[in-house]
Amino acid sequence: MIDASDNNPPEDGLPEPPPAEGPGLFGEPVAASPAPAAKASTPASPGKPYRVLARAYRPTRFDDLIGQDAMVRILRRAFELGRVAHAFMLTGVRGVGKTTSARIIARALNCVGPDGSGGPTADPCGVCANCTAILADRHPDVLEMDAASRTGIEDVREIIEATRFRPMQARMKVFIIDEVHMLSRNAFNALLKTLEEPPSQVTFIFATTELRKVPVTVLSRCQRFDLRRVSIGELSAHFARIAAREGAALSADALALIARAADGSVRDGLSLLDQAIAQGPADGGPEIGAEQVADMLGLADRGLVFDLLEAVMAGRADSALAITDQAHARGADLGQMLQDLLELIHTVSRLKSIPALRAGNDLPEAERVRGAALADALSVPVLGRAWQMLLKGVGEIETAPDRREAAEMVLIRLCHVADMPTPAELVRQIQAEGTGALVARTPPLMPGGRADGAGGLAGGAEAGLPRGVGLSADPLRADTRPADALRPAAPTLSGSLHVVSGGGAALRAPEPQLPEPASMPAPMPAQDRTPDPGLSETASAAEAPPSLRSWREVVAFVNSQRLATLHGNLMHCAHLVRFRPPVIELSLEPGAPPRLSQQLASVLQEATGARWSIVIVRDEPGEPTLAQQAGLVQADLDREAENHPLVRAILTAFPGAVVGPVSDRSLDEYYALPPEQSESLLAEDGPPDMEFAPEGAESVGLDDLSDG
Repeated sequence: MIDASDNNPPEDGLPEPPPAEGPGLFGEPVAASPAPAAKASTPASPGKPYRVLARAYRPTRFDDLIGQDAMVRILRRAFELGRVAHAFMLTGVRGVGKTTSARIIARALNCVGPDGSGGPTADPCGVCANCTAILADRHPDVLEMDAASRTGIEDVREIIEATRFRPMQARMKVFIIDEVHMLSRNAFNALLKTLEEPPSQVTFIFATTELRKVPVTVLSRCQRFDLRRVSIGELSAHFARIAAREGAALSADALALIARAADGSVRDGLSLLDQAIAQGPADGGPEIGAEQVADMLGLADRGLVFDLLEAVMAGRADSALAITDQAHARGADLGQMLQDLLELIHTVSRLKSIPALRAGNDLPEAERVRGAALADALSVPVLGRAWQMLLKGVGEIETAPDRREAAEMVLIRLCHVADMPTPAELVRQIQAEGTGALVARTPPLMPGGRADGAGGLAGGAEAGLPRGVGLSADPLRADTRPADALRPAAPTLSGSLHVVSGGGAALRAPEPQLPEPASMPAPMPAQDRTPDPGLSETASAAEAPPSLRSWREVVAFVNSQRLATLHGNLMHCAHLVRFRPPVIELSLEPGAPPRLSQQLASVLQEATGARWSIVIVRDEPGEPTLAQQAGLVQADLDREAENHPLVRAILTAFPGAVVGPVSDRSLDEYYALPPEQSESLLAEDGPPDMEFAPEGAESVGLDDLSDG
């Protein structure tokens, strides 16, 4: 009788290699001795070829599986209660143990114990005839099929035919189908009936990496287990135990590199570990270091990646390019180095968002120390901007003719934007500095009234500003002061008249010139601006007026609060009936939102601290909406421009030309005066004195135009 104690797991928890009885798992010749094989650290004899780590340390018990605690717990309980399903679906990425788990389940179903009297158990003995035969892949009742190479309906019919016969040796007949998603549609359909009502002595175990390709009719008939990726910490500890069994020493950073490159796959990690052990310690040193593993993997040294990120975030392009030169000389792919940089930014962002990671063991020491320092120094917007630029840069590298040049250009761009403020910082800076900062930031005017910039803005020399920039208390809008205060005594239009001949060509009417700064209403003294304690932080930051004295001021204030939907409804759907603060009477268009009055009252109360009443009047039409008033004033300006003698002469000289919309930039989007007052001003002052020619141009009479 075989002693069951021989199957006790070793102290390090690693499985012993399977007994060398008959041909091995893949048919290689081994010694005929039934004794357990020696440890893998023993040099391979001529009659016993070397077994790679992924096969030598393949788990043989549920306890040997790492990272799959949920599946192991459920299966153990199922065997205890005798509630083992007739079909299992194991899914997960490659190398996490799907086929290995299927073989362990097959052994658990058919184990008879060392004395031959045992039943199904979650802890197979490993020494009975069924266990050893299944381990050696030669059991007649445990059939494995690779669906990647056998996808047709005929292959499935063979399995269906085999289910009709009772097991020859074991308790259960087990069918393991790997990569089951590769089966054809007809093969799946042929399997459905047998899978739903299999014979009592048959169990199906499916394994797949593409669960979404498996029909739901098959999934509904199986008990599904999702095998998760194994974490870097668990992989590192597992590889350290195996390396110790193999008599090799690897540094913690080297093991972390291998675990990270494995991407959650135990088999991939063991293959890399096998390769790392084969190169041995450098110069007879005590252990294999991270630098050797990085060279093996084609990666840049982790410290170089940290140095590169610090140089890029500091805007030091020379240091960043020196690091890439060093990495390129060592044979590292700069495209892969940028991907490492992308991964490091993600790690730093996680450390910033989840501070508890700094005290855990899931990250290597370099990430916990240097990564935490970077997380404290960099803001989330800066990290997000670098992530987006690197993500785009990695895609550019794949299509560039020279990967190194493309990678260096991406790094130069990152260094260039390092000292630029984020959008939020820019908004806060402008709000803090106010109007003076806005004027100071305007480009200096070049001779001839043009700004030094690509736009070439004309005019505004007398006011000291480019055309279209107004003196505003709110730097985020061109001008948000009350429209009535911005209206000059008479509109003075000046600028450049662009004439395009031909049918349907557009003739741009003159753009209005800003009034002199002296004609602007003086701002309220600082001592008179007593802040209302009820104002919200948003209203204070936007420098809202302390009192809302007109309907236009109310709508302008709503716009300054970035309430675009409410502002649009007030512009187009609200007719003012009476304005008596804190009571506003409005008449609404039929399609206006039902909660418009409540929303406006809430905004005004939050801003001013006073209770506002918005009364909806249904029997009075009220004034035209602000959008309608703007349209009337625009039509008035267009008509006056078309009636100007010089414009009429140009239209006569160029048949087919049309006058485009007249733009008066001294008015805001609500227009300064109602249409009737605008018409009275224009009637009193007569046609405006319109100057179209630039300074220094020769005067041209109407006769000259008619002669041409």
